[in-house]
Amino acid sequence: MDPLLAGEQALLGAVLLDPRQLGRLDWLEPRDFHRPAHRVLLSALRELRDAGHPGFAAEGDEGEVPLEWLTDTLALAGERTRGLDPSYLHTLIAACPRPSHAPLYGRIVLEGSIRRTVAEHAERLLAVAEEGLVVGEVKGTGHQADALAGVLADLAGRWGTPPRAHKPATVPATAPAAELSEDVQADEQFLLALLVHQDGAVAEVFDWLRPGDFADPGHGRLYRCLGALHHRGEPIDPVTAQWEVQRRGLLTDGTLTEEQLTPILDAHLVAGSAEWLGEQVLRTSLTRTAAESARQITVLAADERLAPGQLVGQALHALGPLEEVRARWRTANGHPSPVAATASAAGVPAARVSAALSRSTPPQHASATAPTAAPSARTGAATHRRPSSVPLRSAQ
Repeated sequence: MDPLLAGEQALLGAVLLDPRQLGRLDWLEPRDFHRPAHRVLLSALRELRDAGHPGFAAEGDEGEVPLEWLTDTLALAGERTRGLDPSYLHTLIAACPRPSHAPLYGRIVLEGSIRRTVAEHAERLLAVAEEGLVVGEVKGTGHQADALAGVLADLAGRWGTPPRAHKPATVPATAPAAELSEDVQADEQFLLALLVHQDGAVAEVFDWLRPGDFADPGHGRLYRCLGALHHRGEPIDPVTAQWEVQRRGLLTDGTLTEEQLTPILDAHLVAGSAEWLGEQVLRTSLTRTAAESARQITVLAADERLAPGQLVGQALHALGPLEEVRARWRTANGHPSPVAATASAAGVPAARVSAALSRSTPPQHASATAPTAAPSARTGAATHRRPSSVPLRSAQ
């Protein structure tokens, strides 16, 4: 039998055998149960207790529980869900070895709920990020990341641990991301050509664009070369860029190929806004980073060796790179507010966390869709975008 199902059944059996155990389980919520019928049963048991049902005054193991406690529970729960009958109550009672162990059974239920909730919200973040990567927007991804961080902080509080990021001993191995689209690679190549050929262009993006933001590792290494020239106060042009690439051995070790480098260095009549093009690269980096963070958290949630406190801490750590990219995105858009992942989690409104958690409850209605919004590119900036029909290398 599934240990989590056994824990849910044993807990409900304990309360049916000894109603007083409900008073030791007030920290547990109906949504923590995986089976919908079990959620309904816990709600019905608490409702009868709050109404002063005489069965709640029973002596449990030391006396007989009135039959009305069972029949009234079944009647109330049966009004709200299908499939409950007297035989299932007997199954629950038989599944409980010791009613006095109810709090421990409750911890089993809560642990399963935490693991399930983390996985569900990570999968939601992954779906929103992958959609954002296609349509070129980041607002929905940011909202979903905030919701996940807030849920993690809430779960840490329920488990009794601080919402503090913990680095795992090894980075979780995730499924490979989708291959880069030609548009993404072309945008990166065009930006690099602009940085090489347009005086002062690197200064427009140097403060917030990083080599890791480039989806193509070779493009990222070339950008690092241009950044090094800028940092040293040296001029940037095709000759100095090629020399810096040579000095770092990027062609020798295969990081860059001649096929990648030549169109960038030989481009002519390159014109556009480095700032706007850099934002497009950073936008893609944000959604890619969100997707990778979500994949890591999904793997962590599936690792049953992790205790709930460890799971939450390592999930917060996996959100760290995403928060760093988001902070630079805000800087690029004129809204600097560098925040750590834990601070972000603490700052999420309780209503949003509650709404996010409620969407983890299996359906009586459809799950909410994460908010989306149009890209926040500056007005008129799109006029600088590279026309898809114009090659990097212009005719002489």
